[in-house]
Amino acid sequence: MMAIPGSGLAKGLAVTLRTMTRKSVTAQYPDVQPELPPRTRGVIGLFEENCTVCMLCARECPDWCIYIDSHKETVPAATPGGRERSRNVLDRFAIDFSLCMYCGICIEVCPFDALFWSPEFEYAETDIRELTHERDKLRDWMWTVPEPPALDPSAEEPKELTAARKAAEKQEAERLAAQQAAAEDAAADQDSAAETGGATEEGQS
Repeated sequence: MMAIPGSGLAKGLAVTLRTMTRKSVTAQYPDVQPELPPRTRGVIGLFEENCTVCMLCARECPDWCIYIDSHKETVPAATPGGRERSRNVLDRFAIDFSLCMYCGICIEVCPFDALFWSPEFEYAETDIRELTHERDKLRDWMWTVPEPPALDPSAEEPKELTAARKAAEKQEAERLAAQQAAAEDAAADQDSAAETGGATEEGQS
């Protein structure tokens, strides 16, 4: 079927007319803050206590905008005769947001949940050097990270919770079994003591 000449122009004008008749809505920013989606990619916050300096985020970053410095410390043995251990201590964690392309790879690859998205986006600077946020500033962004959404009631239980629940159930079963065995041993001791006492009385009589 051949297209009618000028039909594309007519469709375009129809869209224009429909738009012209709608009431325009002006966002009153910055007086009124916009309602952002819960997964908005604004700025990255650092939960320093979870960071193990594994360097995965810095290695996987396609822009190489994450800078990490650390040193090793020796941890004394926890038990007498044990072996000393060494651990990495974080000295510097910085993200250069003038290079960051907000892909979120660093957050996805972090195995210890040390990086989070915050919806905050008002951190423009007049000096580009100020866009390199050190760990103190990244830690402050954590206060703006929203709570995670509630799980879907029909969703599967997270593997971590399943493993923790099974471990707790196993420990509880072992504890109950130990208590039952102790009770049976105590009952057996009482029975043997009673039998010994009865035999002694019979011998005396």
